[in-house]
Amino acid sequence: MTKLHADLERFNPVTVIGAGTIGLSWATLFLAHGLTVRLYDPRSDLQEVVDQHFQSIGSTLDLLGLPSTGFMEKLNLTSNLQFAVEGTSFIQENGPEKLELKQQLFAEIETYIGPHALLMSSSSTLPASEISAKMKNKSRMLIGHPFNPPLVMPLVEVVPGSFTSQEAIKDAMAFYVALGKAPQLIQKEVFGFVANRLQFAMLREAMYLVDEGVVAMEDVDEIVKDSIGLRWAAAGPMLGMHLGGGQGGMEAFMRHLGPTMEKSWAAQGDLMLNEETIQRLAQKSRDSYGASSIDELAKTRDQKQMAILKTRN
Repeated sequence: MTKLHADLERFNPVTVIGAGTIGLSWATLFLAHGLTVRLYDPRSDLQEVVDQHFQSIGSTLDLLGLPSTGFMEKLNLTSNLQFAVEGTSFIQENGPEKLELKQQLFAEIETYIGPHALLMSSSSTLPASEISAKMKNKSRMLIGHPFNPPLVMPLVEVVPGSFTSQEAIKDAMAFYVALGKAPQLIQKEVFGFVANRLQFAMLREAMYLVDEGVVAMEDVDEIVKDSIGLRWAAAGPMLGMHLGGGQGGMEAFMRHLGPTMEKSWAAQGDLMLNEETIQRLAQKSRDSYGASSIDELAKTRDQKQMAILKTRN
């Protein structure tokens, strides 16, 4: 096992709250970088779930160039919250997206930890200012929202609350960088943060077009992969616009295509996910992807994502 990075060593051991998909992915990443991990979840089948996860994750770790063996002795499973967090300096929470539950959880965690522990939530929508409402010391609590799965995807949205200290922000950014992630500081709390807001806006139009019979579901995937997906993987949407304006940059792009964009925005669908729409789109997804299992599709996706990441590095 390689020597721990200094920005990881000072927070070792770490605690992961929640053994769902994201929590297990975080725990794997922490272990593969040499950290000692306490994994907390009250579920009765915790050991079984963890064993199943680590039996299937080895190939992904190999593709990432991370150790895939030799770290299980650094993993401690527990259903005791006090044991999970007492004496640790970094906590990554991945519980259900329920505000009251998170508020109670962080208020309880605070009673067991020291003043310098860093408290991170993987919440994808709830702001740190609301999650920390019942805490006495809110200065070390903030959002560390990964793009799923955190083991593979580089992005972590670091979103401080109104009471988060600059020191905590700096510590969080340094910790995620030391893990090989690409943390981005979100400067203002908004619902859904940034990545999901962008994703959901595009998904609404994609689902609308499929539901209206404009295009087949699987063909939407190919259209995106062969056009904006490829462009955005290299340049992102804002630089893409700037370059699309030629020598005039973004101003020229907006002046030339502004009326077209506004017309397109006005024509976009106002899709509502009622039960009938959900059933229609679910059936289309089974027709498009049902020949392969979810695990098979996810493995192929991760392999392709890692291949793309290697070309960017």
